[in-house]
Amino acid sequence: MSTSVQSPSQELPRPASFPPLLEPTAGTGTVSQAATFLAVTTIPVGTNPVGLAFIPNGDLYVANSGSNNVQTIDTATDTVIGAAIPTGTTPTWLTVAPNGNAYVPNNISNNVTVIDTATSTVLTTIPLSGGPAVAAVIPSGNVYVSRFGANSVQEISVTTNSPIGPAIPTGTGPVGIAVAPNGKAYVANRNGNSVTVIDTNTATVVTTILGFNQPNFVAIGPSGDPYVANIGSNSVSVISTNTDTIVATIPVGTNPWGITVGPDGHAYTANRGSNNVSVIDTTTNTTIGAPIPVGAQPIALVVAPNNKVYVTNIAGASVSVIQFDPTITSITPNSGPVTGGTVVTITGTNLTGASVTIGGNPATGVTVNSTGTQLTATTPPGAPGPADVTVTTPGGSTTVVGGFTYFLPVHATSLTATPALTKLFPPHVYFPFLTATLTDTVTGLPVPGQTIVFHIGSNLMGTAVTDAQGTARFNETLLLSLILLNGGYDATFAGATTPTAILSPSSDHAGVIEP
Repeated sequence: MSTSVQSPSQELPRPASFPPLLEPTAGTGTVSQAATFLAVTTIPVGTNPVGLAFIPNGDLYVANSGSNNVQTIDTATDTVIGAAIPTGTTPTWLTVAPNGNAYVPNNISNNVTVIDTATSTVLTTIPLSGGPAVAAVIPSGNVYVSRFGANSVQEISVTTNSPIGPAIPTGTGPVGIAVAPNGKAYVANRNGNSVTVIDTNTATVVTTILGFNQPNFVAIGPSGDPYVANIGSNSVSVISTNTDTIVATIPVGTNPWGITVGPDGHAYTANRGSNNVSVIDTTTNTTIGAPIPVGAQPIALVVAPNNKVYVTNIAGASVSVIQFDPTITSITPNSGPVTGGTVVTITGTNLTGASVTIGGNPATGVTVNSTGTQLTATTPPGAPGPADVTVTTPGGSTTVVGGFTYFLPVHATSLTATPALTKLFPPHVYFPFLTATLTDTVTGLPVPGQTIVFHIGSNLMGTAVTDAQGTARFNETLLLSLILLNGGYDATFAGATTPTAILSPSSDHAGVIEP
């Protein structure tokens, strides 16, 4: 049913800095040291940024509650691009529907701005009283909007861009909404210390879960269970979707306002009171490492497909970007020739922005997929044997000792001996040198500096070294009779190892030409 309420300005006094919905809770906390091997950068945005949402092209919208607009962050460069998009007064936590439109609740002006993300232009404004706070997409593709002052959730049709059906009652001060895979929406009632569970198929309340302390935001974990950030108890509560009861409580930083779950399965909380972000392992429901310092009063956060975490700092007019250290799980292939040129695939995590060295030398042609989980690179030349593979990103670096092995490739060779050119009567040598030319059949190039053995049957004539054209020359004058007696001679290359390849043996037999 629908509930009539007073305007937010009459309902609660508005602080000088933030409206009631965004007013900070008491307690500042302390900033803990960051976990090692990560980088935090800062993107300046408008005043009092709150909600974040990815748009279809991969860029990121940020709602600036103090500037009354939405800005676009290019996630490839982590910079603000384009003009700011005007909204109503105090835009808060927005969402992007499957049709590509962004729905931005404006808490003070009591409406929802609809933005075409393809053109970044405003399509329409939907009136919605009761202090709209958070927008979330439900399985039908429509959007739920929590009404902080009206203690309800309103469904909006993305087809007509208008409210449909009666308002769904919740507890007091509903804020965050998240929809589990089973279709149930979980609504955090900050002032009611409860979570309302709604069946999105029927738009009816299933149950109300008690036992929270100023629950503000909800995120769905990999198992489908909701994770609820409690501002008042510096904790995250885990709800079982099977029983709709609290099954775990996880201590985090001070005043966790926002929570989200990344593609790595970890949950992240924006701890407004301690100016940092906690990381939760949702498998064990324990925090990982020390909280990560960010900007002033972090309030909301999202995680990109490449596992970069974006955090709005409401008192810092900025968005912090957390990039974790890279990891490597496999290198394929893990060996190649010393000449380089092998295309390798490195699989791991947090590889966005990576450069690669192999044996201390930079690889070329490095490309990383959109999720930051795989890259390809071309190996540089290297010395025979194992070589360390190092991946470096803005978040840090990691090395696999002996991760790639350089080997000398085996190249077949071809030896071509020229016939002995003679006249029998009277005996005469038209060309006094026997010649044999050695060629690398893989490269097609002559091979200089290699020893060629000249012999007649089992009789050694002598040796010669190939010149720059790969040709060895041996004087045949004194051995002419033996050459004639045996009908020619043989040239042999025993094989050799060069800095770039192992050359296979080769030989050739040359006859006698009688002009």
